[in-house]
Amino acid sequence: QLVPVESGGGLVQPGGSLRLSCDIKASGYDFGFFGIGWFRLAPGKEREAIACISGYSGSGTTYYRESVKGRFTIARDNDGKTAYLQMHSLRPEDTGLYYCATRGVPGNCILATDAYNSWGQGTQVTVSS
Repeated sequence: QLVPVESGGGLVQPGGSLRLSCDIKASGYDFGFFGIGWFRLAPGKEREAIACISGYSGSGTTYYRESVKGRFTIARDNDGKTAYLQMHSLRPEDTGLYYCATRGVPGNCILATDAYNSWGQGTQVTVSS
């Protein structure tokens, strides 16, 4: 089973930036096949999908939650088996535990929490002055 490892979280002031990484270094699989999703668990809320990037069969198509469009960018390095979430113009409401997960289904990725498996432990992002 693939186990993603997230990193890059921290404390940042409103308007600041962070880049999160999602490493899946297990051998014997083709990282490029999998869709990758980033998710956020904010205090008092359910876990929500933030962004996703498709694998080969979806041509790397990306999708974003409306609230992060224009501020967040998802990307992947298939050779390095890593996915990224670049976050700019961070707001206090972006605070939460950020997870990545894989989707082993061909085609475009989707912004749905239950469509993914192989979850990481998360990395905390806190946006506060």
